[in-house]
Amino acid sequence: MKPACLHVRGCDIGVDVSITETAQERMRGLLGHDSLASGEALLLRRCGSVHTFGMRFAIDVLFLDRRQRVVAIHHNVPRRRMVFSLRAAHTLEMAACAARLHGLAVGDSLVFEATS
Repeated sequence: MKPACLHVRGCDIGVDVSITETAQERMRGLLGHDSLASGEALLLRRCGSVHTFGMRFAIDVLFLDRRQRVVAIHHNVPRRRMVFSLRAAHTLEMAACAARLHGLAVGDSLVFEATS
């Protein structure tokens, strides 16, 4: 996975993002993790739906279009659920309540700046 930091409205909001690069990484997602800190996220490229079967914690799911604009947000998605967006090209998974904590809203343009 490729590391990046998340910028919204021109500001680094303090969220470290892991960007999936392979189908295998995308399929594994957050399975096997015990938690996700509010300052961490996972970007699933070319993904318009996710499930939380087998996960141990709730997450916020943000669906992004091709321009990386937020088209839908599902807050606090519990275990054993599936969510999707027909307009989504990518999906950002964050800890439950993190989207509100960081002030993310539908229509925001997200920028992922690569880190080393």
